[in-house]
Amino acid sequence: MTRRLRACGPTGPRYLVLVMLMAACNTQPPPPPPLTLAQMPAIDPASVLADIRTLSSDEYGGRAPGSPGEQMTVDYLVKQFQAAGAEPGNPDGTWVQKVPLVGIKSTSVSPLSVRVKGRTRTFTPQSEVVAFSQHVADAVAVKDSEVVFAGYGVQAPEYQWDDFKGLDVKGKTLIVLVNDPPVADPANASALDPKTFGGTAMTYYGRWTYKYEKAAELGAAAVFIVHETAPAGYPFNVVQGFADERFNLVTPDKNLGRAGIQGWLSLDAATALLKAAGQDYQALKARARTREFTPVALGVTATMAISQAMRAVDSRNVVAKVTGADPGLASESVVYSAHWDHFGTATPVDGDAIYNGARDNASGTAMLIALARAFKTVQPAPKRTVIFLAVTSEEQGLLGSEYYAKFPLYPLAKTLANINVDVVNVWGRTKDLTIIGLGNSELDTYAREAAAEQGRQLKPDAEPEKGFYYRSDHFNFAKVGVPALNPDSGVEFLDKPAGFGQQKRDEWLMKDYHQPSDEVKDWWDLSGAVEDGRLFFAVGYRVANARTFPAWSPGNEFKAVRDRMLAASR
Repeated sequence: MTRRLRACGPTGPRYLVLVMLMAACNTQPPPPPPLTLAQMPAIDPASVLADIRTLSSDEYGGRAPGSPGEQMTVDYLVKQFQAAGAEPGNPDGTWVQKVPLVGIKSTSVSPLSVRVKGRTRTFTPQSEVVAFSQHVADAVAVKDSEVVFAGYGVQAPEYQWDDFKGLDVKGKTLIVLVNDPPVADPANASALDPKTFGGTAMTYYGRWTYKYEKAAELGAAAVFIVHETAPAGYPFNVVQGFADERFNLVTPDKNLGRAGIQGWLSLDAATALLKAAGQDYQALKARARTREFTPVALGVTATMAISQAMRAVDSRNVVAKVTGADPGLASESVVYSAHWDHFGTATPVDGDAIYNGARDNASGTAMLIALARAFKTVQPAPKRTVIFLAVTSEEQGLLGSEYYAKFPLYPLAKTLANINVDVVNVWGRTKDLTIIGLGNSELDTYAREAAAEQGRQLKPDAEPEKGFYYRSDHFNFAKVGVPALNPDSGVEFLDKPAGFGQQKRDEWLMKDYHQPSDEVKDWWDLSGAVEDGRLFFAVGYRVANARTFPAWSPGNEFKAVRDRMLAASR
């Protein structure tokens, strides 16, 4: 009996004890217990800071697409990913995905000339009106175009909302308001209706990109958004940057399907224009907050012309990967993203013309490198493949990630999640972590569990009215159905007075955001950034090893797209 039991095989008497012993002999060792966050690789703040310093140095010239700074940035990223032990991420064996762009720069912009009641009023480019064109053409103009005030410029059937009410706007110039219509709650007139346009939270209808897209769809000749700092979430000097070279993806129709001229009016300029037409801005704005609003023909015509210079640019997304350790799951992936670009050398501010983009987004790009280092060293290795995607032209309208979403290097139906890193915390450790779009998907559960291991908690975006969920590269993954996590810095800082976090955010927005002053500061404290980075790692690592795909929450606007995608892939 002893001899027979020592041999593991089908021979011998079929006694129950023998069967049990045979099963024991054939059973594989149990898998190791899952890693706790504390067991996962650390992230070195000195290495992160060193990468930020290099990428945001004056030598890189602000990392504009199509500039010498792009080549330097791409070379540096490839070198760092190679040093981390990652592999080329493009299936063709290279480290890049080419992104064809056209760069368009206004060489001259005429004043916006408005004719009303036999009189002409002009508005000065840049100081009063910021205008640009996406047409791939040497010159673009509108002449004697009828001007219409179109409320918030929104058509949203699900909310029974139409700011155009059947108006034919072909050839007309539209003036529209920033953000979503703020609709009063029927049960509480002092609050916003949470069931209409997200209440206080911005929907995509509030984004400037939507307003330009809708104007183009309806055939408008020109469209201007009235800029107000509070609802926009940034000051007028941010949109003034659109006077510099702008990039677009190359389209077959050379973007002639867009409105010829797009841009912004300052609040003072819009108020003056409407007053000249016999209208009161605040009164029109109040009317536009209701479903009953109808577009207002102002009895005004507009004339404006833009001359342009153009160039074709093959920009690049940099792509690295760590191949999954499980052959059966390695074809599935988790994508980390961060944009490497900024505004290059542009309009000087206080004598400084280099827009270094240290926080935005050399910091996120540096974190992407740090995450690649961590994934290459973690044991056990992730079962699924992890992609590190450093995208171009986020500052030009999320173009690099849009191109990837249209031409993915890895099937979107097999992409479990996108985790986007856009601007890291430089002010120290926090008790919390902000998740932009908290509640959108099961990725929040992963983030919440990791935060709890750090003794922290998740918080929703404190400023949902600014629409941050639609303003970074994760949005292009969400639009095509891939669950996307967009973390932001916490606001409750350890050992800091109440309100410190919001104060720093406000200072950053008003002083450094999209300005040459976005440089590495001597007082930066990256202790919070690396703590956040470990949480980002934990989320991606656990998703890469999970038994099931994370799902969008019921009722989420992107869930139907994902459901159709997964059904078609079966």
